[in-house]
Amino acid sequence: MDTDSKEHRLAKREKAGKHDLFLPTSRKEMEARGWDNVDIILFTGDAYIDHPSFGGAVIGRILEREGYRVALVPQPNWRDDLRDFKKLGKPRLFFGVSGGAMDSMVNHYTAAKRLRSDDAYTPNGVAGMRPDYAVTVYSNILKELWPDIPVVIGGIEASLRRLTHYDYWQDKLLPSVLITSKADYLVYGMGERPIIELAAFIKKNKVKGNVWGNDDIYGNASLRQIAWYGKYKDSDIPKENMSGSLTNHDNKFIQLNSYEDCLRNKRLFAENFNIIELNANVMTPKLLIEPYKDGCIYVNPPFPSATQQEIDSCYDLPFTKLPHPRYNGKRIPAYDMIKFSINTHRGCFGGCNFCTIAAHQGRFIQSRSEESIIKEIEKLKLLPDFNGNISDLGGPTANMYRMGGIDRKLCEKCVRKSCLSPCMCKNLNHSHKPALDLYKKIGEIKGIRHAYIGSGIRYDLFLNKDGFLPDSKDSSSKEYSREYFKELIIHHTSGRLKIAPEHTEKRVLELMNKPDFSYFERLKYEFDKIIESNKLKTKLVPYFISSHPGCTMEDMERLAKHKILRDVYMEQVQDFTPTPMTMSSVLYYIGMDIKDWTSIYVEKNPNKKKKQKSYFFKKY
Repeated sequence: MDTDSKEHRLAKREKAGKHDLFLPTSRKEMEARGWDNVDIILFTGDAYIDHPSFGGAVIGRILEREGYRVALVPQPNWRDDLRDFKKLGKPRLFFGVSGGAMDSMVNHYTAAKRLRSDDAYTPNGVAGMRPDYAVTVYSNILKELWPDIPVVIGGIEASLRRLTHYDYWQDKLLPSVLITSKADYLVYGMGERPIIELAAFIKKNKVKGNVWGNDDIYGNASLRQIAWYGKYKDSDIPKENMSGSLTNHDNKFIQLNSYEDCLRNKRLFAENFNIIELNANVMTPKLLIEPYKDGCIYVNPPFPSATQQEIDSCYDLPFTKLPHPRYNGKRIPAYDMIKFSINTHRGCFGGCNFCTIAAHQGRFIQSRSEESIIKEIEKLKLLPDFNGNISDLGGPTANMYRMGGIDRKLCEKCVRKSCLSPCMCKNLNHSHKPALDLYKKIGEIKGIRHAYIGSGIRYDLFLNKDGFLPDSKDSSSKEYSREYFKELIIHHTSGRLKIAPEHTEKRVLELMNKPDFSYFERLKYEFDKIIESNKLKTKLVPYFISSHPGCTMEDMERLAKHKILRDVYMEQVQDFTPTPMTMSSVLYYIGMDIKDWTSIYVEKNPNKKKKQKSYFFKKY
């Protein structure tokens, strides 16, 4: 029998108990497997949904594949007698901690710093099931209860707070989350490969917990894509070559301004960010060292971009794509949004200043194979309420599938943060043919009615203010660019095409690192032609941001009065929220354009921020 056939999978599920298909979340579920203890216990701020869009499930499945016994504790109660942190005992290797799929502060508060009334990652959307600064709270509890067991933090919240960062909710600079959480290790970025290497390291070396991180600088230096705190002063940084990791003879590491210096001088903080962002966007990043009091935060270089085989292997894991049975049919809003979605690739080279995608997933696109994507779609068809409609076929930027540098040697020398700004890189392969080929193959799958694209697209990949772009630098043909936009609208848009021009005013767009608004004007012109010629009722829905650094009340008034927006559906709007490790949050904090250190206007008054947003809904 084909072990991947629908009949076999359904038979396996019927034979197995419901809980046996998931990672254990309780002592009872562990005992049902015959386990007295486990190797690794993961804590997450989200509900447990066994789906590749949720980090806890992915890391758990990866470690399970490597042969470890893994348990997962979703949304532990931190306000009672801490029984959720005690119920599974202590693991043989380490605790893993994540705040969830979002930074807990973004999850909890609006741009106006008002407490949100719901949480999409919690059963029935109930708010308050995770603490503020969840990574720090969970980690401190585990350190108090089990001081001899290492704590590894990861996920969005830990990743983007790995060094000194501006925290909007406290309106001040905070040190690395390694300091506040007292964790031993921090895994940043996409964690599948580093967690495998780190788990093997902890097991082999029998690493024990230490409040200030493992002081074995020689051992930690060999681990890729992790950060850690060591009690070393600047003068103590080794100069000898330790496998090339900490020697600076060949500029192998960069020392940043200290946390204390950043507190004294905002410009030094901005200089740090420039270095951090540049280092994250090159193919051969260096070790970063940030002094803090009597020690340093060390951020080891990351793994190279994942290969297609490595990406595919993550999605080949035995996800049920269902919430854990413990929720007994309760609705989890975030799951409803993604349960019928398919991720085709990771990373983004757009370089928007307010976005964290590149900081977490990387600038270089890592695409799955067509075979892997189609295999996942076939499994999607087994879900009980799947009706043949894929809700989203895409990635951080849907139309970057299989895009990248033409000449890799040029990419190795490149220090740009964006392949699109201030103009498209001549070395960029921006052909939409691979995406069109993929869409065609998916359209031929029996049982698939529609494959919608709900994630954002970059329209400056296929057109500019003058029209559609050639398919490559060596071609005058605009066939695939034109065909992609038409295919997108006619076959992959469910009523509304969401586009993100973000603003109309040139100076604000420059500070956002977004293309000129004339590009959107051209897109709307081409959109209207396709809609009219095909007699469609699809609407164009643009996203805009108010109160971004550099944006004044006059800028918002000009946006609201722009003639091209008079008949456009203005629903997708938001007030700017500074989030850790973005250029826009740095601009907000320092009030300067870091290109020339000139002052820029930054709206911080809550009432005036509210007024800026209100312009979206004014009619002129």
